[in-house]
Amino acid sequence: MDIVWAPWRMAYILGDDHIEGCIFCDKPREERDTENYIVFRGKSCFVILNAFPYNNGHLMVVPYRHCSSLSELEECELSEMMTVSAACERSLKERMQPDGFNLGINLGKVAGAGIESHLHLHLVPRWSGDTNFMPVVGNTKVIPDSLEHTYASLRPVVEAQLRGT
Repeated sequence: MDIVWAPWRMAYILGDDHIEGCIFCDKPREERDTENYIVFRGKSCFVILNAFPYNNGHLMVVPYRHCSSLSELEECELSEMMTVSAACERSLKERMQPDGFNLGINLGKVAGAGIESHLHLHLVPRWSGDTNFMPVVGNTKVIPDSLEHTYASLRPVVEAQLRGT
């Protein structure tokens, strides 16, 4: 039997119920973008790598303003979220060549929101054959690349897409 090591998943398994505040409010305030995997900062939203990804390159587009639904956003915030999401899609295509994407917003706990109080949009790159026996038989998802490498690979591409360089 092969052993798959994924020690970074333990924080997710054990949960972060002890964390006070909102990570989507706190992380951008810390001004530690590399450590927090913040890939891009816009006027009203930012892009961050999911620390517990479904697949490599799993990005989230998050408004700075703490709100829980699309209907609470101003038109300029909605517009920037979609513009940034499109740039992230282009960046992921360029850097990782996925065969498709899942994009989603989970509004409310029953809809699957892990952090229900702060709206965020998921962009998950998908590849033909990226599902295998591990999730079904072993209840395990294999993520073949580190967050650090994925961050270093994606950040300059997303920046270039959104800064027009």
